[in-house]
Amino acid sequence: MNNRLPPAWSKHLKSGLTPKLRPTQPNPPQMNSASRAQTDDAILKQAYSFQQAKRLDEAQDLCLKVLSRTPNHPLALYILGTVCLGYDDEKALRYFARAVAEEPKNPYYHLSLAETYLKVSEFSPAIKHMQYALELQPDLVEALCTLGRAYIEFDKPDMALPLYKKALKIAPNHPQVRVGLAGALSGLGRMDEAAACLKESIKRRIAVPVAYNDLAQTRKFTEEPAELQSILGELRNPKLKSDGAEKLHYAAGKVLNDLKRYAEAFDHFNKAKRASGYKFDIELHRRWIDSMIETFTPEMLAARSGYGNQSEVPVFVVGMPRSGTTLTEQICASHPDIHGAGELNKLRRVANAIELTKSSAGDLGQPMMSISEDLSRTLADEHISYLRERAPTAQRIIDKMPHNFELIGLIGLLFPNARIIHCRRDAIDNCISCFVLKFSEAHGYNCDLQTLGLYYREYDRLMRHWNKVFPGLIFENRYETLVEDQEAQSRRLIEHLCLPWNDACLRFFDRDGSVTTPSRWQVRQPIYKSSVKRWKNYEKEIRPLIDALGDLAQI
Repeated sequence: MNNRLPPAWSKHLKSGLTPKLRPTQPNPPQMNSASRAQTDDAILKQAYSFQQAKRLDEAQDLCLKVLSRTPNHPLALYILGTVCLGYDDEKALRYFARAVAEEPKNPYYHLSLAETYLKVSEFSPAIKHMQYALELQPDLVEALCTLGRAYIEFDKPDMALPLYKKALKIAPNHPQVRVGLAGALSGLGRMDEAAACLKESIKRRIAVPVAYNDLAQTRKFTEEPAELQSILGELRNPKLKSDGAEKLHYAAGKVLNDLKRYAEAFDHFNKAKRASGYKFDIELHRRWIDSMIETFTPEMLAARSGYGNQSEVPVFVVGMPRSGTTLTEQICASHPDIHGAGELNKLRRVANAIELTKSSAGDLGQPMMSISEDLSRTLADEHISYLRERAPTAQRIIDKMPHNFELIGLIGLLFPNARIIHCRRDAIDNCISCFVLKFSEAHGYNCDLQTLGLYYREYDRLMRHWNKVFPGLIFENRYETLVEDQEAQSRRLIEHLCLPWNDACLRFFDRDGSVTTPSRWQVRQPIYKSSVKRWKNYEKEIRPLIDALGDLAQI
C-alpha cells in the first residue's frame, strides 16, 4: 500500500467521499468556506502528485499547510498517513485514525487504516475496519482482497477464499484479485490451482511480472517450462519498469536454478538485485549492534530481575531469514498444545515505541532506562493478550519473526520465561538462500553479496553476545542437524518447550493452516537434504560473499 491513495483519484473526488467542510471551522480573514475549500482541494491535488512522485517532504508540507487553516481536514490527514507509510507506520496509523474519526463514512479511510494495522500484525482491528469498509461499500474490491489477506495471515485461510471469489466476480481483471486468489490457494497447499490462476492472470496480461514470480514458486521444475521463454521475452520489453524487471529476473533465476543451469540462474539473481535499487548502510548497522551489546549487559539485566510477565506462553523462533524458521515453526505447531502465529511485528513495534532503533544507535541506554518495572509489566501483559487473540487455550504460541534475533535483550526483559529457538544454518548456504529470493527494502542488506556477508557477521556477533548474557535460554536448532535426523532434533525442540512429545510433529507437512513465506512450497513436503551445501552450485559466482564471511565460511 506504500504511497497509494484510493484508486481512481478523480472519481474519488467526484464521488461525494471527499471531506465536507464544517461551518463551525474558523475562516481565515477574507476567505469564505467555499473559496477555502477550493484552495484546499487544489493544494491537496498537488500534495497527491508529490506523494505519487515520492516527493514526500513536499507532500507533507502541503498537507500541513492545509491543516494549519482547516484543522482536522480528513483528506489532508489521509494523505499524511500515506506519506508516513514505510518509515513511520505508527504515525501513519494515527493520521488514518484521525481521518476516520473526522469522516467515518468514508470506506477508503477505513481501508487504509485497516491495511496499516495489517502491516504491523494487528489483525483484529484490521479485520474490524475492513469489515466496516465493506458495510459502507460492499463491492470495494481492495477491501475484499485485503480482508482475504488478513484472514490468511491470521491463520484462517478458509475464510479468505470466498472473499477473493466474490472479488473475482466484481472485477475479474483486477491485479489484487488474481494474484491474491493464487496466494490464498498456495497458502492452503493447493499449488496446482494456484498455478492455473496465475497462468490465467498472465494470459489476461494482469500483473504479469508478479504472476510469473509467484508462478515460479508454486513448484520445482524438472524440465524447461514454456513460461521460461515467455519470461525472457518479457525482459526484452524496452518499456519494462525496474520493479517488473526485478520480479521477472527472480522468476527466471528460480526456474533456471531448478533446471541446474546455475550460471544462468545466478546472472538473473544479480540483475534482480541491481533492478531493486536497494541500499544498506552497513556501518550504521554495525554501530547499532555495538550499542546493543554495550547496553544489554549481565549487570543491566540483573538489576531488572523480576520485570515483565512470567508467562511461559511466548515462544520466539529467530535467526537469519531462510535458516529454517518456517520449518521449525511447522514442526512445533503440529503439536496440539502449540500454536504457530507466523511472523508478527508486535515486538518490533514495542522496540520502536521505546526508541530501541538504529536511528538512536549512539545511545540505547537512555531508552532502556525509561522502562520501569510497571511499564515492563504493562508492555508484556498487553503482548500476552495480543498473542491470546490467536490461540486462547494454547500452552505455547510461536512468533517466528526471524529478525527478532536483534531484540532478544528486550525479550529477556519482558518475558523471562519465554522460550527462544535460534535457527542456524551453514553461513554460505543461508546467505545464498536469501540472495536468490525477493525481499522487501527492509532487508536491504540482501542487495549484494559483500553486504550480505558483512551483515551475516554482525548477526553472528550479536547472537554470540546473547548466548553470553542469557546462558541456557536459547536453544540452537541447526538446520543440518534437523535434516539429518528429523525425529531426534524434533524431540529436542519439544523438550525445550517443556511439553510431552507428540508424533504429529513428525508429519508437519500434513498440518492444516496457511503458509505465507517464500518457503511455502517446500514446507508442504517431507524434509529433504538437497539444500545442504547448495552453495557449491554457485562456487564460481560467490567469491565476494565468501570473502566477506571470512572465518564464518565453512568451505
